[in-house]
Amino acid sequence: MSVPEPAPGPHGSAFSGRVGWGDRPAVLVVDLCRAYTDPGGPLALPAPGPAVDAASALVAAARDGGHPVVWTAVRYTRGLADGGLFVRKVPALAAFAEDAPGEWGELTLEPDPGEPVVVKQYASAFFGTALGPMLLGLGVDTVVVAGVSTSGCVRATAMDALNSGFRPQVVRQACADRSAALHESNLADLDAKYADVVDLPEALGHLGTAHP
Repeated sequence: MSVPEPAPGPHGSAFSGRVGWGDRPAVLVVDLCRAYTDPGGPLALPAPGPAVDAASALVAAARDGGHPVVWTAVRYTRGLADGGLFVRKVPALAAFAEDAPGEWGELTLEPDPGEPVVVKQYASAFFGTALGPMLLGLGVDTVVVAGVSTSGCVRATAMDALNSGFRPQVVRQACADRSAALHESNLADLDAKYADVVDLPEALGHLGTAHP
Protein backbone atom coordinates (compact mmCIF):
# COMPACT_ATOMS: atom_id res chain seq x y z
CA MET A 1 0.00 0.00 0.00
CA SER A 2 1.42 3.39 -0.95
CA VAL A 3 2.01 6.05 1.68
CA PRO A 4 0.12 9.29 0.96
CA GLU A 5 2.15 12.42 0.33
CA PRO A 6 2.05 14.89 3.24
CA ALA A 7 0.00 18.02 2.81
CA PRO A 8 2.10 21.14 2.14
CA GLY A 9 3.21 23.03 5.23
CA PRO A 10 4.90 26.37 5.95
CA HIS A 11 8.39 25.04 6.80
CA GLY A 12 9.74 23.68 3.54
CA SER A 13 9.90 20.19 2.08
CA ALA A 14 11.69 18.66 5.07
CA PHE A 15 8.99 19.84 7.49
CA SER A 16 5.81 19.89 5.48
CA GLY A 17 3.38 17.48 7.11
CA ARG A 18 0.18 18.18 9.02
CA VAL A 19 -1.34 15.78 11.52
CA GLY A 20 -4.76 17.35 10.99
CA TRP A 21 -7.94 17.00 13.01
CA GLY A 22 -9.58 13.74 13.92
CA ASP A 23 -13.22 13.20 14.79
CA ARG A 24 -13.11 13.44 18.58
CA PRO A 25 -11.21 16.42 19.99
CA ALA A 26 -10.65 17.29 23.63
CA VAL A 27 -9.42 20.59 25.04
CA LEU A 28 -6.42 20.25 27.35
CA VAL A 29 -5.70 23.33 29.48
CA VAL A 30 -2.12 23.06 30.73
CA ASP A 31 -1.13 24.58 34.09
CA LEU A 32 -3.14 27.78 33.67
CA CYS A 33 -2.92 28.89 37.29
CA ARG A 34 -2.43 31.96 39.48
CA ALA A 35 1.36 31.53 39.64
CA TYR A 36 1.46 32.53 35.96
CA THR A 37 -1.54 34.81 35.58
CA ASP A 38 -1.62 36.88 38.78
CA PRO A 39 0.61 39.94 39.11
CA GLY A 40 3.41 39.13 41.53
CA GLY A 41 3.12 35.39 41.00
CA PRO A 42 6.36 33.42 41.22
CA LEU A 43 6.13 32.58 37.50
CA ALA A 44 4.13 35.65 36.43
CA LEU A 45 3.88 36.24 32.69
CA PRO A 46 4.07 39.76 31.25
CA ALA A 47 0.71 39.69 29.45
CA PRO A 48 -1.35 36.55 30.21
CA GLY A 49 -4.78 38.11 29.63
CA PRO A 50 -5.24 37.29 25.93
CA ALA A 51 -4.21 33.65 26.45
CA VAL A 52 -6.60 33.31 29.40
CA ASP A 53 -9.44 34.75 27.30
CA ALA A 54 -8.64 32.44 24.37
CA ALA A 55 -8.43 29.38 26.64
CA SER A 56 -11.78 30.34 28.15
CA ALA A 57 -13.30 30.53 24.67
CA LEU A 58 -11.94 27.07 23.81
CA VAL A 59 -13.34 25.60 27.01
CA ALA A 60 -16.76 27.15 26.37
CA ALA A 61 -16.80 25.85 22.78
CA ALA A 62 -15.82 22.35 23.89
CA ARG A 63 -18.54 22.28 26.52
CA ASP A 64 -21.14 23.55 24.05
CA GLY A 65 -20.01 20.98 21.47
CA GLY A 66 -20.06 18.07 23.91
CA HIS A 67 -16.29 17.55 23.80
CA PRO A 68 -14.16 16.68 26.84
CA VAL A 69 -12.26 19.35 28.75
CA VAL A 70 -9.24 18.23 30.79
CA TRP A 71 -7.10 20.41 33.05
CA THR A 72 -3.62 19.95 34.45
CA ALA A 73 -2.10 21.27 37.66
CA VAL A 74 1.33 20.93 39.25
CA ARG A 75 1.36 19.68 42.84
CA TYR A 76 4.20 18.62 45.15
CA THR A 77 4.22 17.16 48.61
CA ARG A 78 5.64 19.23 51.42
CA GLY A 79 9.41 19.08 51.27
CA LEU A 80 9.29 18.52 47.48
CA ALA A 81 10.25 14.85 47.77
CA ASP A 82 8.33 14.09 44.57
CA GLY A 83 9.88 16.97 42.63
CA GLY A 84 13.12 15.24 41.70
CA LEU A 85 15.66 17.24 39.74
CA PHE A 86 12.96 19.39 38.12
CA VAL A 87 12.48 21.49 41.25
CA ARG A 88 16.25 21.91 41.49
CA LYS A 89 16.38 23.19 37.95
CA VAL A 90 13.36 25.47 38.43
CA PRO A 91 13.31 26.54 42.10
CA ALA A 92 10.14 28.63 41.58
CA LEU A 93 8.21 25.34 41.34
CA ALA A 94 8.39 25.20 45.14
CA ALA A 95 5.33 27.47 45.02
CA PHE A 96 3.31 24.36 44.13
CA ALA A 97 4.21 22.42 47.29
CA GLU A 98 1.24 21.55 49.47
CA ASP A 99 2.59 23.65 52.36
CA ALA A 100 3.64 26.65 50.24
CA PRO A 101 1.96 29.99 50.98
CA GLY A 102 -0.02 31.97 48.44
CA GLU A 103 -2.18 29.23 46.87
CA TRP A 104 -0.39 29.92 43.59
CA GLY A 105 -1.42 26.55 42.15
CA GLU A 106 -5.11 27.48 42.04
CA LEU A 107 -6.45 27.31 38.50
CA THR A 108 -7.22 30.64 36.85
CA LEU A 109 -10.34 29.25 35.18
CA GLU A 110 -12.86 27.08 36.99
CA PRO A 111 -13.34 23.46 35.86
CA ASP A 112 -16.93 22.28 35.66
CA PRO A 113 -17.99 19.38 37.89
CA GLY A 114 -16.80 16.14 36.31
CA GLU A 115 -13.99 17.71 34.29
CA PRO A 116 -10.79 15.88 35.24
CA VAL A 117 -7.83 17.73 36.73
CA VAL A 118 -4.63 15.76 36.04
CA VAL A 119 -2.01 16.35 38.73
CA LYS A 120 1.57 16.23 37.48
CA GLN A 121 5.10 16.84 38.76
CA TYR A 122 6.96 17.33 35.48
CA ALA A 123 6.54 19.37 32.32
CA SER A 124 4.59 16.92 30.16
CA ALA A 125 1.01 16.24 31.15
CA PHE A 126 1.51 12.67 29.91
CA PHE A 127 4.64 11.83 31.93
CA GLY A 128 3.83 9.77 35.02
CA THR A 129 0.07 10.42 34.79
CA ALA A 130 -3.05 8.61 33.61
CA LEU A 131 -3.80 11.25 30.94
CA GLY A 132 -3.15 8.95 27.95
CA PRO A 133 -5.40 6.11 29.09
CA MET A 134 -8.03 8.64 30.17
CA LEU A 135 -8.16 10.22 26.72
CA LEU A 136 -8.28 6.81 25.05
CA GLY A 137 -11.14 5.82 27.34
CA LEU A 138 -13.01 8.95 26.28
CA GLY A 139 -12.48 8.09 22.61
CA VAL A 140 -10.35 11.19 22.01
CA ASP A 141 -8.09 11.32 18.95
CA THR A 142 -7.21 15.04 18.86
CA VAL A 143 -5.79 17.12 21.73
CA VAL A 144 -6.38 20.87 21.53
CA VAL A 145 -3.67 22.37 23.72
CA ALA A 146 -3.90 25.67 25.58
CA GLY A 147 -2.08 27.03 28.61
CA VAL A 148 1.39 27.89 29.83
CA SER A 149 4.14 28.13 29.18
CA THR A 150 4.62 27.70 25.45
CA SER A 151 8.29 26.76 25.73
CA GLY A 152 7.79 24.52 28.74
CA CYS A 153 4.76 22.47 29.68
CA VAL A 154 2.76 23.24 26.54
CA ARG A 155 5.64 22.17 24.33
CA ALA A 156 6.40 19.01 26.34
CA THR A 157 2.72 18.06 26.43
CA ALA A 158 2.23 18.57 22.70
CA MET A 159 5.28 16.46 21.91
CA ASP A 160 4.10 13.64 24.17
CA ALA A 161 0.61 13.84 22.70
CA LEU A 162 2.15 13.09 19.32
CA ASN A 163 4.31 10.35 20.85
CA SER A 164 1.19 8.82 22.39
CA GLY A 165 -0.76 8.70 19.13
CA PHE A 166 -2.95 11.77 19.55
CA ARG A 167 -3.21 14.63 17.05
CA PRO A 168 -1.87 17.74 18.85
CA GLN A 169 -3.38 21.07 17.86
CA VAL A 170 -1.65 23.93 19.72
CA VAL A 171 -3.75 27.09 19.69
CA ARG A 172 -1.48 30.09 19.14
CA GLN A 173 -3.60 32.68 20.95
CA ALA A 174 -4.38 30.39 23.91
CA CYS A 175 -0.76 29.96 25.04
CA ALA A 176 1.72 32.40 26.59
CA ASP A 177 5.34 32.62 27.68
CA ARG A 178 7.88 34.88 29.38
CA SER A 179 8.41 36.81 26.15
CA ALA A 180 6.88 37.10 22.72
CA ALA A 181 10.12 35.81 21.20
CA LEU A 182 10.06 32.61 23.25
CA HIS A 183 6.39 32.11 22.45
CA GLU A 184 6.80 32.54 18.71
CA SER A 185 10.05 30.58 18.35
CA ASN A 186 8.64 27.58 20.18
CA LEU A 187 5.40 27.69 18.23
CA ALA A 188 7.43 27.70 15.02
CA ASP A 189 9.43 24.66 16.11
CA LEU A 190 6.36 22.80 17.33
CA ASP A 191 4.60 23.47 14.04
CA ALA A 192 7.61 22.26 12.08
CA LYS A 193 8.04 18.93 13.83
CA TYR A 194 5.64 17.96 16.60
CA ALA A 195 2.18 19.53 16.31
CA ASP A 196 -0.10 21.65 14.19
CA VAL A 197 -0.15 25.23 15.44
CA VAL A 198 -3.57 26.68 14.66
CA ASP A 199 -5.34 29.97 15.21
CA LEU A 200 -8.25 30.34 17.60
CA PRO A 201 -11.00 30.66 14.96
CA GLU A 202 -9.98 27.35 13.36
CA ALA A 203 -10.02 25.57 16.71
CA LEU A 204 -13.37 27.07 17.67
CA GLY A 205 -14.80 25.95 14.36
CA HIS A 206 -13.78 22.34 14.95
CA LEU A 207 -15.01 22.36 18.54
CA GLY A 208 -18.36 23.68 17.41
CA THR A 209 -19.06 20.33 15.78
CA ALA A 210 -21.15 18.21 18.13
CA HIS A 211 -19.75 14.92 19.38
CA PRO A 212 -21.08 12.14 17.13
